[in-house]
Order: sequence, then C-alpha cells, then structure tokens
Amino acid sequence: MSRIAVLVPGKLHDRVLAQLKDRFEVISAERKETLDLDAETAKRIRGVAVSGAFPAAWFEQLPNIEIVASFGVGYDGIDARLAGSKGIIVTNTPDVLNDEVADTAIALLLNTVRELPKAENWLRAGNWKPGAAYPLTRFSLKGRHVGLYGLGRIGLEIARRLEPFKVKISYHTRSRHADAPYDYHPTLKGLAEAVDTLIAIVPKTPQTHKTVDAEVLSALGPDGIVINIGRGWTVDEDALTAALTAGTIGAAGLDVFYDEPHVPAGLLAAPNTVLVPHVGSASIPTRNAMADLVARNLIAWFEQSEPVTPVAETPVRK
Repeated sequence: MSRIAVLVPGKLHDRVLAQLKDRFEVISAERKETLDLDAETAKRIRGVAVSGAFPAAWFEQLPNIEIVASFGVGYDGIDARLAGSKGIIVTNTPDVLNDEVADTAIALLLNTVRELPKAENWLRAGNWKPGAAYPLTRFSLKGRHVGLYGLGRIGLEIARRLEPFKVKISYHTRSRHADAPYDYHPTLKGLAEAVDTLIAIVPKTPQTHKTVDAEVLSALGPDGIVINIGRGWTVDEDALTAALTAGTIGAAGLDVFYDEPHVPAGLLAAPNTVLVPHVGSASIPTRNAMADLVARNLIAWFEQSEPVTPVAETPVRK
C-alpha cells in the first residue's frame, strides 16, 4: 500500500523530516511562488509541513491537500481563512515556545534597561582598570510601569514573569481580559501615556501594522523604553530611529525587524538600542518541541482525523 505523500517546501527542522519519513512519503521542493512539481505529483500530495509563508497560489497547485502544518506560533504567512473555505486544516505550534519567548522578553528588557551588553563590551575592550568604572546606567527596572501591547499566551507569561520585579503592569488589547489582574487601556496611545515601558507582543495583522508610531513613542516620553518581541511589522522603524536620536524616548530592545534580516542603519548606529537576531524561541529544546508538534499534527490528522493544534480559522471537520 502506497504511503500518504507530504510536501516539505524549502528548509525545515531535521527532526520534523525524520519523524515524517517514518510514516509518509516525503516530497521536497524548492520554495518558489510556483512549486516545481508535475501535475501528477501535486495531485498525490495530501499534507504539507512548512516553515514560513505558504503562498496562496500553492492552494491551487495542490488540489488534494488536507492539512498545512506550520512550524511556528505565528501563521500570518498562510491565508488560514482561504484554507478554511477549502476545508483545509492549518496547524501551528503554540504553547511549546511560550516560556522561551517570555524569558527572552525579560532578558531583552533587563539588557536594555541596564546596558549589560555595552558593559560587557566595555570590559572586553580592556577598559576596566583601577580607578575606572563603567558609567552608572541612566535607567533601572525598579519603579517602572510596564505596558503590554498584547496579552495572549506569551503576553500573559511575560506579565507573570514581571510580577516578582515589583513593577506596575498594564495592557492594551482589542478587548478586556476578564480574568487579567492588570489595568486595561482601550487604546494603545492611552497605554503609552500611562506607562514608561512598552513591550509589543502582538501578531502580524492589518490592524497591527506600524501601530507603534511617532504618536505612541511621543506619548511614552523621554524616559520611555520600547521592547519588541512580537513582529517587526508592529513598529514604525523610521519613527523609532527618529525618536531614539531626538531623545523622544530613552531606549529600545528589539528581537524582530520589519524586513528581516535587514536591520536599519539608524537602529544599528543608535547607542541606546539592544538588537538581537530574532532569537525569541531559538534554543535547541524549544525548537525540538516545535518540530515534534509539527510532526504530531500531521500524524494525528492522517491517523485519527484530529490534529493537535488547529488554528481558529480552520475548525476540524471530520
């Protein structure tokens, strides 16, 4: 009996491939707007395991797919509503990376506030000598008021980690979370006016495009700090560069950028930034867990008709 064919376009975690090859016929293809597949092969493919975007054209090119298993919690590169309208399940990898990304957010905040990367570089450059000490940092986390732009699974984990630091916590989302014990602000500008530290952890949607703009940054104030651990899409990088240069805000820590891997020269040149290359979930244990969940979704669908983590736009139809 022939095996079910699963497509893997482009690169994917080796752990996913190893598990899929035990149960399926794995077909590899280069990532292109149109896949280099003959019509007969394309018709045989019933599942896809993918990291990154899934162009809408692929839905037409792969007429018999039942499931697209995405490596990552964000799935904005897949038109999940279109998939749902075609009866195709889309899955992602939530929860298994929540702790890692939340830990990274706290680390990025501390490094930005206390200038720890700059202090290390100062030491490594041989500047620590008798009578010479690294300058006192302008900011401290003590007494800060942190605003979370986004309070989903990861946002809640960040908030819980912030509580022991004895900072005040507020948040803005589209609607109030009834069980959240933090102050709610119905607008992002209102949140920025109330806090001095803004952590962005929202998904990439039309509604979040460059919402951290000049107006929000100005509302945050000259002692304000911006941390972005969500999507580069959320921050107007030109406005952020201008605000950092003019002293409109105090500092920024960024794990994500608008046009990755491109990082604007102005942000690189700014002395009051901490910049890391999208490493929020980038540890071996967490990426292994994500890979396992991608494989489990495909296996569970084809063996039990029940994917583990289907996204909201594509409810399971048995």
